[in-house]
Amino acid sequence: MSPKFIYKAKKSPTETLEGKIDAHDSKDAITKLRQMAIHPVSIEPEDALTQTNSKKFFLFKKSISLADLSTFTRQLSNLLDSGMTLINAMDVLINQTQNSMLVRAAKDIKADIKDGVAFSIALSKHSNIFPLLYINMVKSGEAGGMLEGVLSRLADFAEADEQTLSKIRTSLAYPALMAFVGAVTIFILLSFVAPRLVAMFADLGQALPLPTIILMKISSFFSIFWWLIIIVVVGLIFGLYSWVKTKEGKRIFDKFRLNMPLIGRFIKISDFARLSRTLGTLIRNGVPMVEALNVLAKTADNEIVKEELITVKKNVIDGHSLSVSLKKSGLFPAMMVNMIGVGEESGSLENVLFKTADSYDREVDRTIKVFTTLLEPLLILTLGVVVGFIVIAMLLPIFQINLLVR
Repeated sequence: MSPKFIYKAKKSPTETLEGKIDAHDSKDAITKLRQMAIHPVSIEPEDALTQTNSKKFFLFKKSISLADLSTFTRQLSNLLDSGMTLINAMDVLINQTQNSMLVRAAKDIKADIKDGVAFSIALSKHSNIFPLLYINMVKSGEAGGMLEGVLSRLADFAEADEQTLSKIRTSLAYPALMAFVGAVTIFILLSFVAPRLVAMFADLGQALPLPTIILMKISSFFSIFWWLIIIVVVGLIFGLYSWVKTKEGKRIFDKFRLNMPLIGRFIKISDFARLSRTLGTLIRNGVPMVEALNVLAKTADNEIVKEELITVKKNVIDGHSLSVSLKKSGLFPAMMVNMIGVGEESGSLENVLFKTADSYDREVDRTIKVFTTLLEPLLILTLGVVVGFIVIAMLLPIFQINLLVR
């Protein structure tokens, strides 16, 4: 029996079909679909798709890293700029790319290009690797005959994102390690060390200081139910992760993040920097405003921002300018709205958007520095207070005994 393939295909520019088809391999499936007078957009083996989804659910792992995609795009741009054909460039990348999933995708893309499929359509069959923004920009690059230039800008874009993420990871690495070690230390003190000393004090039959009594109650609970605490913490983390994956859960969580002091400000300016740069890049590559806003809305990670962008797009369709539509939203800052208004009047909107993105990028850097500067002493102070309380609570009875002996 032939294996089943899950396909998405276009019957007309506005009509998309989805279904399953029996075929010996993906090429056989493409041939059968074309005989049915429909154009295949994506084809995946049913078994492979199930396995992939299963792995993602249990491992919670993305297909490839931003660094891998950035390197792949930069190399492809350089190869095309040197005069190499797209098929030959894909051959080179297949041989030198380290990520196995990216290699499989490159092989499929090369096969599609040989069959006469446009590069952007071949990329769209691997939307788990290449985001919508990527595909749309490649499509505009193909139409304008400047594919290598578009790929170079995409590589710049991905490298800028990777640099920002790297700064955040580097800044948070030490505080995160310190918080983890501190939490483990406190847990061990309360669950295993404090109960032994507290039991010794209880045997003396003397009145104990209030801090020691509080410590006795807490350590007693930890020593008996330490396994339950671990289960509850792991369960809460897993439950929160699953809840945030739902649309409503993600919307509530995203709204909460935006309203958090300092962190909310950081998230907003990071999003505004990315939105400005993305919109500027799309406009520079000839993507119409409405389509560019549609891409922005689909690629936005924050649900609140996504909803506002959909509203902005509707206002633009109704005939309002971009700056007026953004001002109506209320989410976007006055500086961003005013600069976009100036760009629209002067006819240099994409340049203004890039300047806005650069301005917010600098603010992101400053916010990261302020955040890490405040976080480390605050974390040290919190851990010091908790550990200090435990130590003092354990030492007070000893001081009492010494005083009684004297």
